[in-house]
Amino acid sequence: MEKGSFCNSFLQGFSRRAMFAMIALFILIPAAVVLAFQQEPVSQDQEKVALLIVDIQEFYFETGRGPLEGSPEASEVAGKVLEGFRERGLPVIHVMHHTGGDIHENVQPEEGEKIIVKKHVNAFRETDLLEYLQSEGIQNLVLMGMMTHMCLEAATRAAADYGFSCTVIHDACATRDVRFAGNVIKARDVHLSTLSTLTAYAKVLSAEEFFSGF
Repeated sequence: MEKGSFCNSFLQGFSRRAMFAMIALFILIPAAVVLAFQQEPVSQDQEKVALLIVDIQEFYFETGRGPLEGSPEASEVAGKVLEGFRERGLPVIHVMHHTGGDIHENVQPEEGEKIIVKKHVNAFRETDLLEYLQSEGIQNLVLMGMMTHMCLEAATRAAADYGFSCTVIHDACATRDVRFAGNVIKARDVHLSTLSTLTAYAKVLSAEEFFSGF
């Protein structure tokens, strides 16, 4: 083969190889960039967050013995929060008082969700709640329930004292009028004053505020 023909063939082959290499780069580099910046879904273990629903039971509704102000509306919000946790595959714990009747239909447990039956105001007292949370590696608790100034408050304070980071969904809670020394404290005032003190133990957010950053 003449020297000139050899050089021309070599250059033509080199050009084809260079062209194919450039095409490959144009295809592979954007794909690599997309994969590098694509976020994988956050797993349940990474989140280490659980939903704790406290005493949303028939006792606190119109058909029960101790209806609360705003319990139907609060249970509807609670149902939406519950749905959000289920959609994300995050753990849900239902706490119920042993004399409070059935869990309300808006937040009915599904198979596999933990149920804690308690006999005291504090959901941690004489139950396996703390052990369960620790065994699941839970560090953050989102709480909602009834009554705001009783079992919900007790659970939040206890959880914070045990070292959990807490968030209370205030529009998924409800309470009632209370009486002291001949005075009647209206349910709204009881609800708001309790939530104001709970800010020392938890973030207190509406459901909308919570999900906007969740």
